[in-house]
Amino acid sequence: MTWALAGAVALGAAAGGFIQGLSGFAFGLTALAIWAWTVDPRAAGALVVFGTFVGQLMALGTVRRGFNALRVLPFIIGGVVGVPLGVLFLRHIDPADFKLAVGIILLIWCPMMLVARALPHIATGGGKWADGAAGWVGGVMAGLAGLNGPAPILWCTLRGWGRDVQRAVFQIYSLVIQGVTLAAYVASGTIHGDTILLFAIVAPAMVIPTLIGARLYHRFSDAGFRRLVLLLLTASGAILAGSSLVQSL
Repeated sequence: MTWALAGAVALGAAAGGFIQGLSGFAFGLTALAIWAWTVDPRAAGALVVFGTFVGQLMALGTVRRGFNALRVLPFIIGGVVGVPLGVLFLRHIDPADFKLAVGIILLIWCPMMLVARALPHIATGGGKWADGAAGWVGGVMAGLAGLNGPAPILWCTLRGWGRDVQRAVFQIYSLVIQGVTLAAYVASGTIHGDTILLFAIVAPAMVIPTLIGARLYHRFSDAGFRRLVLLLLTASGAILAGSSLVQSL
């Protein structure tokens, strides 16, 4: 492991930890904007899962006001079913394709979230089955690259739930699904000695940024921070996708 790799892993973990502490999600999307340039895609997926799991554990205190076990259960069931399929896909990913996929996800998901307030609310449409389907998509993406967030977060927004309710649903969902994904990675041999060394960099690098982000969650406007974060992630997605396309020419 080179110093450049260690530095990139630490930087991605710190940035992802801060954004996750602040918003309750987006550790993977933030960290991968840095890691996709330097970290092997299989290792990057495992790092995202580990970092998200650690960050959600640290920020559990922020979900007390909005937690409802019956609300989050369909998401969890769907996610648990989806994780093994994502882990299977992970074995067949090309690094350039991985960067392109991450870039496309950022370019599609982030602008959608920027205009989410203008989207129609689906208060009851599809019921618990639709919630489970959103969880399933998140589970597949968790197994594939640790990105369990986009589908459930967008769906919670479409449901019209408040900030605390959305954060409670996603953080509990994410904690469970990333735990399942870590177990699946261990069982499939995806996690090995070199990856564990990177885990030892991720955990300490994200502790302080995550705690700072969680504290700021209660002090600043959600809307202002969300717009800034999503604009930055959109720009990162454009760079990732563009570089990947240039590589393939």
